[in-house]
Amino acid sequence: MTIRIGIVGYGNIGRGVENAVAQNPDLQVVAIFTRRPPDTIIPLKMGVKVVPLAEVESWKGAIDVMILCGGSATDLPEQTPELAQWFNVVDSFDTHARIPEHFAAVDAAARRGGHLGIISVGWDPGLFSLNRLILQAVLPEGHTWTFWGKGVSQGHSDAIRRVKGVKDARQYTIPVETAMARVRAGENPELTTREKHLRHCYVVAEEGADLARISHEIKSMPNYFADNDTTVEFISEEELQRTHAGIPHGGAVIHTGVTGANKEHKHVAEFSLKLDSNPEFTAGVLVAYARAAHRLAATGKTGCLTVLDVAPALLDARTGDELRRSLL
Repeated sequence: MTIRIGIVGYGNIGRGVENAVAQNPDLQVVAIFTRRPPDTIIPLKMGVKVVPLAEVESWKGAIDVMILCGGSATDLPEQTPELAQWFNVVDSFDTHARIPEHFAAVDAAARRGGHLGIISVGWDPGLFSLNRLILQAVLPEGHTWTFWGKGVSQGHSDAIRRVKGVKDARQYTIPVETAMARVRAGENPELTTREKHLRHCYVVAEEGADLARISHEIKSMPNYFADNDTTVEFISEEELQRTHAGIPHGGAVIHTGVTGANKEHKHVAEFSLKLDSNPEFTAGVLVAYARAAHRLAATGKTGCLTVLDVAPALLDARTGDELRRSLL
């Protein structure tokens, strides 16, 4: 049975989801929902409907899982709870500090509608979250660090674009190499948020915009830039497209721990990613969890879950027997 997928939002992640679904024969995109004029969007495959987002409720029963591809700053906090009333949903909400409140809102809405939501799906939060959990469970006496980059953060770039007077932007998250080296060496340093990462923002301002105000708003933005050393550089739209058109990213979860009666044995475990395309990789994770959402919903599961709650075998199209033979 083919799982019918709806895509909400057709930016970088939305296009990535459409490509990722094409690599999974048990899934099919049936509709793309957008706030843009539908005739400006050309899907990859014939037969995929492009529908105004305002008409989404009329598709109840025609979509098995809705994958939400908007930004975490303003889109997903509103869209995910609203759509969870009518559909099983998966989103990539990535504002770490606000995940508990987002979970509560989606959980309440999904339970009211008898649907299932899986939130904060991606590589961080997402795959990195899983690795933090596993490594801390295996080595409970230890320390965990997460480093991001160097790469373009879609969520942070989107947050900059919401600032009045900003036409476009790219934000690079850059790990502090000396801090990473100390962690890998097993020093267990005490590191503040500011000591772990730098943030560099390339901003295209609208003509006549107040550059000083824009810079101040970016650098003081809570949950995004206020806790880091942040550089804001204003450039032309042409330079942004010429030099910063790609969306690479990556990072590492590093956990150090000790074992033995006298804690004499030290261990360093690391999970890392190096991505040519942040949105396309994120889309692949979203699609895998959409499969899991469909399977769980079919058992009668409702409410909200995160990646920490979903069994890994549910992500893969293969049967349990095939997974045991090929992976164990």
